[in-house]
Amino acid sequence: MAREHILVVDDEKNILELVEYNLDKSGYQVSCVMTGEEALRATITQMPKLVLLDLMLPGIDGLDVCRTLKRDPRTAAIPVIILSAKGEEADVVTGLELGADDYITKPFSPRVLVARVRAVLRKHGATTAETGDDAVQRRGALVIDPGRRLVMVGTTPVDLTFTEFGILQALARRPGWVLTRNQIIDAVRGGDYSVTERAVDVQIVSLRRKLGDYGDHIDTVRGVGYRFRE
Repeated sequence: MAREHILVVDDEKNILELVEYNLDKSGYQVSCVMTGEEALRATITQMPKLVLLDLMLPGIDGLDVCRTLKRDPRTAAIPVIILSAKGEEADVVTGLELGADDYITKPFSPRVLVARVRAVLRKHGATTAETGDDAVQRRGALVIDPGRRLVMVGTTPVDLTFTEFGILQALARRPGWVLTRNQIIDAVRGGDYSVTERAVDVQIVSLRRKLGDYGDHIDTVRGVGYRFRE
């Protein structure tokens, strides 16, 4: 059985060696690069199952790398875990807004890192099975196509991040149901993912804006969470 391939991007050689050693020992195939430019090239040519991405990189920084990967249809579905010394809430929220699937701060425990990698890969691989089949969902002019990870409003495609797509799919699948922020996190990323409520709110604001008039279909249920209007 082929080992899952992980691309690690960091400009600190000792971090690369530490991460590579622990991931290799855990059964993964690992490639390492040290710049943002190399990360973009390697992701396109190697198509890894996951990218572990530092933010403070020479040249193109990690946020721009993440933004570029999530906007490119060829790489948008590849999960990204940010690995950074920048651990303030604003930094975490920014990373998640760009579509990162997890955010790990340095210094980190190698065992925790491997566990988070496994969790993201497991959740990413099981998304379709856990949230139903690839049936297209239609809500008036809004069309959600899970198989192609495509959202359309009328004839206009809507450019959503991986996380925004997951939130919309979770809400639209159960119109009228109220989902708490924790339920939204669990549906999109898994129950072992820790994130602030503020980060969920930021994702919802961005999702509403991108959906235009259809953003009004996402109701805020004060003190509880969100629901997709029937």
